[in-house]
Amino acid sequence: MQIDHVELFVPDRREAAAWFRRVLGLQILPEHEPWAKDSGGPLMISSDGGSTKLALFEGTPPGDHETAGYHRVAFRVSADELRSFLIRLPGLELTDHLGRRVTKELLADHRQAYSLYFCDPFGHRLELTSYEHEEMMALLADLPDM
Repeated sequence: MQIDHVELFVPDRREAAAWFRRVLGLQILPEHEPWAKDSGGPLMISSDGGSTKLALFEGTPPGDHETAGYHRVAFRVSADELRSFLIRLPGLELTDHLGRRVTKELLADHRQAYSLYFCDPFGHRLELTSYEHEEMMALLADLPDM
């Protein structure tokens, strides 16, 4: 058993898909597009060809309500992928749930993993996590100043 998808409510599915593509590289899954066109269903996006997906539904996002919807979606990434994201981070202008601009200094060292927390433009909480802790420590030492 695995997670198939997580549902997100967004004001505009295409706008949200464009943001997830720009920030996380998620792609619209063409085989599921008829759902979004024909029935008002979700626009499905994925980073792994559809094994796990985000289902973007049109609606009102939970905003800053702590108990509305899910708490956070975490994406597992390699140490190299997290390093690449950190290098791109200044141009992304992301904020966290407290409204702080997300910088490499907010990278959390959980001793077994590194995580970076941020929000999409609709207030959904997101996380990038790398369990390649030792590799990440080495890559952080060589991370350029930003």
